[in-house]
Amino acid sequence: MNVKLFLSVLAMFVLASPVFAQEAAGGATNWVAITSGFSMAIASGLCGLAQAKAVAASAEGMARNPSAAAAIRFALLLGLVLIESLALYTLVIIFAKVV
Repeated sequence: MNVKLFLSVLAMFVLASPVFAQEAAGGATNWVAITSGFSMAIASGLCGLAQAKAVAASAEGMARNPSAAAAIRFALLLGLVLIESLALYTLVIIFAKVV
């Protein structure tokens, strides 16, 4: 529980610090471009973890019940498509905001 509290407080400090920063004299930093890279990295990482868990669970399910392999495979493919859509939606939003 303490680790979750520490990480959430750390995230608040990291995300809140640019709000109080003074604008640079020469030119402004493009924070949208910087944060879009972080958001794509987070979305891709979470998609990879979710896909790995889905494939592992479906492989275990097919090994336990081979007669249900077709239904499990269909559910796996549907789940993988929906998981991958998170990364694609993030990419579309990044292109809409940055470009």
